[in-house]
Amino acid sequence: MQSFLAELKIQRWDDHRYYHHSRINQSLHLLSAISFIIAYITMFFDPVKSALIGWLVSMVSRQSGHFFFEPKGYDQVNRATHQHKEDIKVGYNLRRKVILHAVWALVPLVLWLDPTFFGIFSAHTGGAGFVRHVGEVWLVVGIGALIFRTVQLFFLKGVQTGLVWATKILTDPFNDALIYAKAPLYLLRGELIDPMGEIAEPEAHRA
Repeated sequence: MQSFLAELKIQRWDDHRYYHHSRINQSLHLLSAISFIIAYITMFFDPVKSALIGWLVSMVSRQSGHFFFEPKGYDQVNRATHQHKEDIKVGYNLRRKVILHAVWALVPLVLWLDPTFFGIFSAHTGGAGFVRHVGEVWLVVGIGALIFRTVQLFFLKGVQTGLVWATKILTDPFNDALIYAKAPLYLLRGELIDPMGEIAEPEAHRA
């Protein structure tokens, strides 16, 4: 258990220091975290609504921060190139995210062209039915993406790393809400980039 928690701490620390320099990105992650927590609550009585919240609000805000606001140049703080960070990313790097979001975006189009979605559904009769079916497929896509990468990591980096990553993803909303709670305040003060002063002693975070 100690090894598991230590690796979880490292994955969270690396995720923060490598991929969350922009205060705009951090603020969008705060929005994403809050909406994901709401989605977790609605999961108990309406999983489809949770999927719609998760994809349309949580994932859009979260990934917009990464794609549009996070610096892609040389990382002076961590002394790492963008490509190096992409190569060592444990979870979904930008290339994998493009593939995942392409699948996500194709779901409504496929449902519009084939209301039965290859025979899985009875054809919807209105807009509400269409949205409901989209949400159901998005729910499967989200769960499938989590399981797929977790199992893939079992073979690439070991079972523990895969389980740690899955745990990190599922608990990220709570962690992000905590560590990025003040990001909007920094933005209001005109600070666009987190100075990442805590990286001066990275080993202290790995202890």
